[in-house]
Amino acid sequence: MPDKKTHFGYRQVPVEEKARRVQGVFDSVADNYDLMNDVMSAGIHRLWKRYAVGMSGIRAGQTVLDLAGGTGDITRLLAPRVGDEGHVVLTDINAAMLSNGRRALLDSGITGNVTFAQVDAEQLPFPENSFDLVTIAFGLRNVTDKQRALDSICRVLKPGGCLLVLEFSRPAKALKPVYDFYSLNILPKLGKLIAGDEESYRYLAESIRMHPDQETLQSMMQQAGFERCDYHNLSGGIVAIHRGYRL
Repeated sequence: MPDKKTHFGYRQVPVEEKARRVQGVFDSVADNYDLMNDVMSAGIHRLWKRYAVGMSGIRAGQTVLDLAGGTGDITRLLAPRVGDEGHVVLTDINAAMLSNGRRALLDSGITGNVTFAQVDAEQLPFPENSFDLVTIAFGLRNVTDKQRALDSICRVLKPGGCLLVLEFSRPAKALKPVYDFYSLNILPKLGKLIAGDEESYRYLAESIRMHPDQETLQSMMQQAGFERCDYHNLSGGIVAIHRGYRL
């Protein structure tokens, strides 16, 4: 029986290899990740993240799981909102990204209500009904089995809890030619120039095209058991915010 395949960018690889390959990408880009995000998006990614957190409805005293939280941008926005009585668990599957996130948050003076854990989104090591909110920003497309991750997220949310997914998606037709040229041609060159790594940024650009579109991801969330699912396009659909609730 042939090995089961999955996509790694535009390439097909054995399922068991994808996580290792993705880890290699983020090991390579971790030290320049924030700088590259600012350059690639002209800083707009920070506005997308602020808007997403604003849609979360998070309140003081609540508990949040920030999945694939990388260098801590979302946690930095969430920690003041939950306050001293609340708690944010910043996680990433990649140790280098998580280490950089911890350092950045400490440098920002965010301590006390944040903890850190290296976890796999497909098999979360938390009890059922643990969190009021789960966020995953620009990380879901790198997960091998997205449906399994959504199932795992639904399990750890409290009844009434919210999942918030911020991810690149399908832009409007009018934007697509320019967006495709930039992300598939210019972005890898920026990666080579700034981070010394063209191939990793080529993968990241390709991974956007392989990620489910807005309607498909909404259906996957519903299949995982989320209710009241919706999505909101930003920047003409270049990114989308998906929300769903565990009832």
